[in-house]
Amino acid sequence: MGMDRVGSTRRTFMAGAAAVGGATALTTAGMAATASAADGGAQGPQSVAVLGGGVAGLTAAHELAERGLKVTVYERRALGGKARSMDVPDSAKGGRRPLPAEHGFRFIPGIYHNLPDTMRRIPFPGNAGGVWDNLVAPPEMSFARTGREDLRIPLPWPGHKPAELTLDEIRRALTAALDTLKGIPAHEAAYFVNRGLVFLTSCDERRDGTWERTPWWEFIRAERMSYDYQRILAVGLTRNIVATKAEEASTRTVATLLEAFVFNALGRGADGPLDRILNAPTNEAWIDPWVEHLKKLGVEFRIGWTVREVKYGSGRVTAAVIEDPQGLRQSVTADHYVSAMPVEHARRTWGAELRAADPQLARCDKLETDWMTGIQFYLTERAPLLNGHLNCIDSPWSLTAIQQAGHWPSRDFPADYGDGTVVDCLSVDISEWDKPGVLYGKTAKQCTRTEVAREVWAQLKASLNDTGRTVLKDSALHSWFLDPGVDGIGTPNPTNEDQLLIHPVGTFHNRPKAATQIPNFFLAGDYVAVDIDLATMEGANASARAAVNALLDRTGSTAARCTVKPLFRAPEVELMKRHDRTRYRLGLRNAFDLG
Repeated sequence: MGMDRVGSTRRTFMAGAAAVGGATALTTAGMAATASAADGGAQGPQSVAVLGGGVAGLTAAHELAERGLKVTVYERRALGGKARSMDVPDSAKGGRRPLPAEHGFRFIPGIYHNLPDTMRRIPFPGNAGGVWDNLVAPPEMSFARTGREDLRIPLPWPGHKPAELTLDEIRRALTAALDTLKGIPAHEAAYFVNRGLVFLTSCDERRDGTWERTPWWEFIRAERMSYDYQRILAVGLTRNIVATKAEEASTRTVATLLEAFVFNALGRGADGPLDRILNAPTNEAWIDPWVEHLKKLGVEFRIGWTVREVKYGSGRVTAAVIEDPQGLRQSVTADHYVSAMPVEHARRTWGAELRAADPQLARCDKLETDWMTGIQFYLTERAPLLNGHLNCIDSPWSLTAIQQAGHWPSRDFPADYGDGTVVDCLSVDISEWDKPGVLYGKTAKQCTRTEVAREVWAQLKASLNDTGRTVLKDSALHSWFLDPGVDGIGTPNPTNEDQLLIHPVGTFHNRPKAATQIPNFFLAGDYVAVDIDLATMEGANASARAAVNALLDRTGSTAARCTVKPLFRAPEVELMKRHDRTRYRLGLRNAFDLG
């Protein structure tokens, strides 16, 4: 899968890395090793230009700096990329901080391993485990139905404290569970389980071939099934959780992640609980401490610098043409270059000569992106919602949401943020931008920003205020904030600066490797081929580690390689996968496949 599975562990290289002094000492040792191997110890550390300051770019900078290379990060807008939080302009009063906003809420499940490893190595005051200790686990999630009771699902884990439910909430939860069981006939549930077994026991060749060519919607035969089967098992598990379209997404992509989530829920191969979020706004809990740590490691940052072209000549990248904050273009040179921008921005910078030097760059033009963008609603009364994520699976715009203040125990929201009247933030992700809404009959792209806010609020109320309870009150809505990356909606030419890589069938075969055929040029980002086949922060982190390993290999460095940990593979099904490999090569279907 284009993934560097080096066996050495991070702990071998970074024992005690949560302490800044320990990290500094190891950096010095890494610098000497790298300089000795790559430069003969005479010219000092080699330089690396990291083009992009999102999760991929910051991870690459982190790993490179620990090994003593001289790193400069060029970021056009703000460090953290789509993972950052941001301030709502003009919202701070009385010495408080501005209201916190974000591109979309963070979700760091237990199937992630590489990103948590990085988080453990970012010091944070009072945390023995660094930033990783800022992760908290919501105890429940919900499928919110329109016109029906919402299905509440507990998320047990060691130390789990179940939500304290009233008798009415217990009644509603049981009603929803029985209603769901009635809505999905037994034979359909059995068929879905069978399809899970088919994928679980499919060999890698069948997954990469047959199932990569098969849409998830077709694989689970959703067209023939009941409405609840379609909304919960097809749409609810893809558009809302895996952030892609059931009708188009490859079975390989969707089922690989669902398989990992099931093992996570069973406690197999997991870094932690199934659902984890940060205990404060993202920049406060993670990005800002990360940047400060990288500065201490010697990383330099150029914010407001936009990469325009990666120059190629004589078999190597010769420079990056970058526009500075004043709008002036200049050529920046380094020994090595890591392109860590989102694919829709990165591929614009690759000229014909660079593409000709490595055909996988041209294949990136076939990768597709779509809109998945967040909006935040600020409330003067905390809504009586569940303690976790909710998925509005009947909403036309495939909304997911979480009410945040209850998960931020170290923050007093009205005392810390805004004007003192806001007590909570309801953060909502809009996953579907091309279907008509319920209020205006227009798609999200056709709506103005105000219309989008009103439409999302109406769809939330349709899901939550529908069975005799008033969960969301108009009187409690203080204000809202829509990601500024969205522009021109309501006009014929809407744009979105922060799109999400999606996975129609065949996408897997167009994802590039971190190591290119150009000896000093490497790729990092959530579109790069790694073990987690989805646009995620984990994928961005793992790809950056793979890029650093490729760079170290090219320079002959003796520095320890980054560990790139794959998704969990259950050893007890490996024998069945080997059996399926034989069947696949003979042209036979999987032994469990009933058609």
